[in-house]
Amino acid sequence: MSATTTHDPAATRAVPAPASTPRTRMTALARAELTLLGRNKGTLFAALFVPLVLPFSVRSAAKEMDLAGAGLTTGTLVLPAAIGFSLLFAVYSALVGVFVVRREELVLKRLRTGELRDVEILAGSATPALLSGLVQCLLLAVGCAALLDLSAPSAVHLSVLGLLLGLVMCAALAAVTASFTKTGESAQVTPLPFMFVSMLGSGMFVPLELLPDRLASICELLPLTPVITLVRGGWTGDLSGAEAMGAVVTAVAWTVVAVFAVRRWFRWEPRH
Repeated sequence: MSATTTHDPAATRAVPAPASTPRTRMTALARAELTLLGRNKGTLFAALFVPLVLPFSVRSAAKEMDLAGAGLTTGTLVLPAAIGFSLLFAVYSALVGVFVVRREELVLKRLRTGELRDVEILAGSATPALLSGLVQCLLLAVGCAALLDLSAPSAVHLSVLGLLLGLVMCAALAAVTASFTKTGESAQVTPLPFMFVSMLGSGMFVPLELLPDRLASICELLPLTPVITLVRGGWTGDLSGAEAMGAVVTAVAWTVVAVFAVRRWFRWEPRH
């Protein structure tokens, strides 16, 4: 006599997969991008080692400047410059290459066919570079403070604000530059104008206080200048409320313009 077996339909029903969220989708994309970044030795070298070497050039150049007359020291010149180098190489330049190569490999196009939204694709792809840039900036700040005998920052909130604004702005500007970059090879060239202008005119090699007034007023409007100003002002404590607000407004304005340009001109398919 055989026993009758009953099956509960609920027991055999397939368990639905948990719904994805923007955070989980971006985390998965960032993890994949981090793996790809680790395989690109050239990008890693430029992003991680070049910013560590360039501050020594600034320190050598500082010996020929009248920093005391501008109310600065070698430390308050080199430390903001080191952070600026990290933003340019570890974030901006690296992300231009990431966006262009992923676009030309049709990765961005395939990602758009899934659940990921456009902003999630860009943010997830940029996360590894942003995190590496943030960690590098913090390490450089600690190292410069120790080696150059800098005291604790007088207004640390300004330095933190400047760093965060710089990270977001450089990521947005990288996407803008990638919009007009055709190939992965040209991605090594198209970031150079912005990088050279920033290094020479944003107070990284030569403080704006040592430039002629008219030239300094023009350089104040460059994208990276408010970031350097806030980082340096947070350490020296000499930045007035109006000057700090002006720097924040300039940085936010550049970021808004960059985001608008990305929404208007960013390309998701290969350029032909």
